[in-house]
Amino acid sequence: MSDTLLDPETSRQWAALQERLADISARHPDALFASSLAAEDMLLAHAIFQARLPIKVFTLDTGRLHPETLGMVDKIAERYGVAVQVVHPDPAAVQEHVAAHGSFAFYESIELRKACCGIRKVAPLRRTLAGHSAWLTGQHRDQSVTRSHLAQSEYDSVFGLQKYNPLADWSSEQIWAVVRAFDIPYNPLHDQGYPSIGCEPCTRAVRPGEDPRAGRWWWEQSSSKECGLHESNLHAEQGEAVR
Repeated sequence: MSDTLLDPETSRQWAALQERLADISARHPDALFASSLAAEDMLLAHAIFQARLPIKVFTLDTGRLHPETLGMVDKIAERYGVAVQVVHPDPAAVQEHVAAHGSFAFYESIELRKACCGIRKVAPLRRTLAGHSAWLTGQHRDQSVTRSHLAQSEYDSVFGLQKYNPLADWSSEQIWAVVRAFDIPYNPLHDQGYPSIGCEPCTRAVRPGEDPRAGRWWWEQSSSKECGLHESNLHAEQGEAVR
């Protein structure tokens, strides 16, 4: 497969992404890529591995992921010969939270859901990013209302380093066009109606016409659907609403 299968605009986006990633790695040789192992993140990882960039890739295993998602770590090793770092939450913190609130407290309130995300995602991410100058994500603007004002580059005041969203201006259609053109491995849950994939009890398949992230924390309002990893998205959305 090759980029000759891409339309001119997507081909241009792909070339621009490669240049963008090379520039980021030159500015930040210690940059890290936090991969959710979803399709857009697999595209980004493919670009990084193909160019042999020094950007290290890791993923957060919350302890509640689908087996299909965890299986992507082995698929990456088989395809690219790269061992993705798997980061886990503090077991004691998880046990304490579950003992106090139960295994499914996140259904009860946004506060308890965010507390769970804080333990299983935010704290491990903060620990992993400590001492680094930049991190990358696979976010893009058409994923949800909380990401509609996403910048390609921003200072992440939550974690204290530069944050890059190289796919910010990509559409889901362009992402899938590249995934298919280069035969990039992807999570099989995408073929089962999961455009956005998180923890198993917090993710469902979406119905035709629904927002791509409608299946994430489906019991909440769409304006609150971030876990704390991308808190700046909520701030940007709130700031836009005020203007």
